[in-house]
Amino acid sequence: MITLQWVYALAGAVFAAYALLGMRERPLNAAFWALLALSMWAGDWLGDLGNGILVLGLVGLGSVGRLSRGEGGVPPEHRQARAERFGNRLFVIALIIPATALAGTLLFKQMPVWIDGKQATLIALALGVLIALLAGCLWLRAGALVPLQQGRRLMDCVGWAAILPQMLASLGAVFALAGVGDVVGGIVQQAIPNGSLLGAVIAYGLGMALFTMIMGNAFAAFPVMTAAIGIPLLVRTYHGDPAIICAIGMLAGFCGTLMTPMAANFNLVPAALLELKDKHGVIKRQVGTAVPLLIVNILLIYWLAFP
Repeated sequence: MITLQWVYALAGAVFAAYALLGMRERPLNAAFWALLALSMWAGDWLGDLGNGILVLGLVGLGSVGRLSRGEGGVPPEHRQARAERFGNRLFVIALIIPATALAGTLLFKQMPVWIDGKQATLIALALGVLIALLAGCLWLRAGALVPLQQGRRLMDCVGWAAILPQMLASLGAVFALAGVGDVVGGIVQQAIPNGSLLGAVIAYGLGMALFTMIMGNAFAAFPVMTAAIGIPLLVRTYHGDPAIICAIGMLAGFCGTLMTPMAANFNLVPAALLELKDKHGVIKRQVGTAVPLLIVNILLIYWLAFP
């Protein structure tokens, strides 16, 4: 049966290839990707101590500030020529991935003997990447090493920020298990005027945005703020509709995503890939949209969630 371990093995193989290809030119980068490959391949067997040491190694390599940008790969003039030749048809390769993920999710769940149905989406996503890779190589007549070289170059540009989403997701789980929501709830409830529904809604909406800015991920902030304010105050005390509160509360958290460098996959990675001079340029452009949206989301919770 194909399980999620196959996806981890594939991801580990890709990072191992990046490490091997960059070993001579950028040894620090190579060591970083090699550790990440090891975590994908052997994370289940390393144990808590082993994984902790591995994470410290990743943090140490990322914090020294010596991870350098990738060079080489396909020459810029060659890329420009191909872009002019194929135009927007190049996006067909990228669209293969979500199309395969959608089709695979629906199909693989009907094949429980061959595919782990619980992980059908991630397995289909990995399959989509492989199909898109093969299609791109055949269509553009690229050698087998070209996608790996280009991938290494892009990942070297992104650097340590590539693993920030995984780190932040782990942080959210730790916060939830540690009971941070109960502590935050006790502090926030003391600051809210007694009997003020609007104050509780504002605290929930702002809390979702602020915790998302700290943790970089609305999904990590959600259990903390929902346990702190959403359930005890908005649902139990003021009898709000939990579906509306939770759904719009997530949207309030996403407003925080637009305003934080901790959401590296949304805000720092695009700046690195586009080689912007200001690495926070994406965030600065988004603040003017995020703040009004946050206000609107808070008002929507207040107007719609309470009878």
